Amino acid sequence: MSKFFNQKLNTLVPYTPGEQPKEQEYIKLNTNECAYAPSEKVLQAVEKAAVSVNLYPDPACDALCEKMARIAGMDKQQIIFTNGSDEILNFIFTAFCENGAVFPDITYGFYPVFARLNGVKYREIPLTQDLRINPEEYKNVGKTIFIANPNAPTGIALKREELESIIRANPDNLVVIDEAYADFSGESARELVNIYDNLIVCGTFSKSRSAAGIRLGFAFACKELISDLNTIRFSTNPYNINSLSMAAGLAILEDEAYTAENVKKTVRTRERVKELLKKEGFYCTDSKANFLFVKSDKISGEALYRGLKQRGILIRHFSLERIREYNRISIGTDAQMDILIKTIKEMVERK
Repeated sequence: MSKFFNQKLNTLVPYTPGEQPKEQEYIKLNTNECAYAPSEKVLQAVEKAAVSVNLYPDPACDALCEKMARIAGMDKQQIIFTNGSDEILNFIFTAFCENGAVFPDITYGFYPVFARLNGVKYREIPLTQDLRINPEEYKNVGKTIFIANPNAPTGIALKREELESIIRANPDNLVVIDEAYADFSGESARELVNIYDNLIVCGTFSKSRSAAGIRLGFAFACKELISDLNTIRFSTNPYNINSLSMAAGLAILEDEAYTAENVKKTVRTRERVKELLKKEGFYCTDSKANFLFVKSDKISGEALYRGLKQRGILIRHFSLERIREYNRISIGTDAQMDILIKTIKEMVERK
């Protein structure tokens, strides 16, 4: 740390992203990317857009907002696009957390980072013994609420009516539903923004839409909240979506059938692999995301992670005491998951 670093931030612990090792070729099941490449339409759109990268992109993201508005059945003024959904979360912590924030103790690791970065006091509400969010504990809390749904890294989802009960119980406070993985659960809360003015629903192109590399996120809310968020955006980086990402995003939205088919394949593979792991003695949470959260009495969480890495397969291990025996396994292609299952079976049988 240099002597110039802001002393208010000297205890800041940065978010730890998933490993991206380069020393060898891995089967990468650790960062919840989509296993399927973007469609040919997306590649063509990016190539076409590349000829104009000497010009600034449209700061209003009009074409993207209009297309998403038609898909979601909203006004384009109810939508904002950002540089990944992480940027919108940071904007929310900046704009709407004067009274503090609450979120689960086991959830997306960026929430406490953004809270500290923005000087926001926060409270973590423990998950239940079976790693679920209890909606009753989020009612009348007097702070901005952040809920990842499905939650990460557990993959467990609240039902829409449970989310709505939280929103109704906090009319004077904002509720943020982070739906990074919602496409894999088959249920979204986004339509509720037409009913409640205290709701923001965030999404991303990084998971179901095969586009983690373009860094494109979005949020739905009432027009007033989106206007507030755009005030933050235009005060920091009005050109936050580059031309190539904008072109790719539009092409993705114009080919929703491709995304839907990939989601269907991912869910089918998730359920198949879950049953295979159970046969090998693993416990799996009821994940509704594009990953599984698993543990076994036959092998420790860390041993499984390290053993698979030595064998060329990356999964995600967490050091937090309560979940240190678990690993999060992203859903890859059927071929990749077959190799995973075969390797795990060999490792367990050798114990």
